[in-house]
Amino acid sequence: MNIGIFSGSFNPIHIGHLVLANYIAEFTDIDEVWFIVSPLNPLKSKTELSDEAIRLEMVELALRDYPKLKASDFEFSLPKPSYTINTLGALSEKYPEHRFTLIIGADNWNTFENWKEHDIILEEYPIMVYPRLDYRISIPNKLKARVEALESPIIEMSSTLIRKSIPEGKNVRSFLPENVYDYILERGLYK
Repeated sequence: MNIGIFSGSFNPIHIGHLVLANYIAEFTDIDEVWFIVSPLNPLKSKTELSDEAIRLEMVELALRDYPKLKASDFEFSLPKPSYTINTLGALSEKYPEHRFTLIIGADNWNTFENWKEHDIILEEYPIMVYPRLDYRISIPNKLKARVEALESPIIEMSSTLIRKSIPEGKNVRSFLPENVYDYILERGLYK
């Protein structure tokens, strides 16, 4: 199978994540999209992250009705912080029957040369780049066989905005899957 790897903090997962992943699973050659919940992104502070088990549970709740989208705790057992090259290598070793494609946003693509061992990622894994507002996707001709610019819907939504809005009493119900919104309220998250 061709598996799309969509890594993130998902703090919390929101409708934008679902729209993008569902588009990729339904309208590209990707068979499944695996949401890899990152315990510690090398570019983010640990203090701003909810517990990894809570974030995984929210992803599992959100994906319940999407058979082609899977929640994964694969990085939980890997060394921290989570570097993409290490995750992809460990996935390829554990699941040699699958082909893995990295899914990243145009914002990440624009700084991709700063990623750890980005040249090896480019050599060994296809990449799908999804559009983000205010970011241009420019793929050099020599990389066009390995890197694809998607024409997926752009839903600019931010987990940061959601986290900041909840303690302010703002209604963010429409930004989140209903069961995730209920989970956040029941557990008093982001207060």
